[in-house]
Amino acid sequence: MGHHLKRVGSPKSWGISRKAEKFVTKTSPGPHNKNALPIVVWARDLMGIVRNMKEAKHVLRERQIIVNGRPVRHADMGIGIFDIVSIPKSGKHYRILRDKKGRHISVPIDEEAASSRLVKITNKTIVKGGKTQLNLRDGSNVITDRQFKSGDSIVLSLKEGEKDQIIEHFPFQAGNMAMIIGGKHSGVVGRITERIPVPGSLPNRVVFKDEQNGETFETIEEYVVMVGRESPAIDRWGIEE
Repeated sequence: MGHHLKRVGSPKSWGISRKAEKFVTKTSPGPHNKNALPIVVWARDLMGIVRNMKEAKHVLRERQIIVNGRPVRHADMGIGIFDIVSIPKSGKHYRILRDKKGRHISVPIDEEAASSRLVKITNKTIVKGGKTQLNLRDGSNVITDRQFKSGDSIVLSLKEGEKDQIIEHFPFQAGNMAMIIGGKHSGVVGRITERIPVPGSLPNRVVFKDEQNGETFETIEEYVVMVGRESPAIDRWGIEE
């Protein structure tokens, strides 16, 4: 069962039934991390677009599922938070987010909202010609002449002829808006009030204010994704009130 894992051992973030069948498709190496959701599991178990693997493979051969502007070819390819999934045949588009229980959710969005995607910069390297390669949280990368810092977020165009062009930038700094994507505050959108560097190997801390209820709390830098400056750049998060 090299391409499968037991449902009872699947990541909780997938949000699937653990008793329907014994095994479920395992995510192939690629975008995001080990919690990435295989596209076949998304289409079958969460969205009901297909009934089984045979139908999923047919849909993918017909290029009927587009992720971040590119047709998906393999049923075990993983998708994750902030990915844009489009179904051209039905004209439907979704943004993958996390709810307050840390589970993947699919938020319906319109065509304009589906024309760009937000990604976090995890680190950067200098490449040939003195340009900067931004290495992104989902495993992809972008070459640029502009200056950005690790922890910042950028918005990439998904439009034909403009694909992967940087159209917006949200710096990782106090005063800007962010979303928490892990831990007990998963799904909260609010404002960073302070960054606290921690010496040694422990993760840096971030003080965060939930402007909806006024609560202030700390989280780790890894869980923080910038989503705006004065206000969130994405107006519909799909997170329960």
